[in-house]
Amino acid sequence: MANVISDETIEYVGILSKLKLDDAEKEQAKKDLEEMLDYIDQLGELDTEGVEPMSHVHPVSNRFREDVVTNGDEREKILKNAPEERDGAFVVPRTFD
Repeated sequence: MANVISDETIEYVGILSKLKLDDAEKEQAKKDLEEMLDYIDQLGELDTEGVEPMSHVHPVSNRFREDVVTNGDEREKILKNAPEERDGAFVVPRTFD
């Protein structure tokens, strides 16, 4: 275990995260952080020569389509359901003065 987290670092992380940790929780957090950093170091040892950077594990591509209106202008049909209509729009009760 090459990474050692100090008590001061745990205190600082607790302050930043606005967590109140008791002594047992601080020890567990310190152990967990050390394990995470060790794992990250282990990943750094991998040979990535010739591996292209990627943003996603699976190949992802955007599927674009033309923006075509399919339902047309049905304003009159929709406004028939309105309890009250004015100038081609729904009239609703005022929510503030």
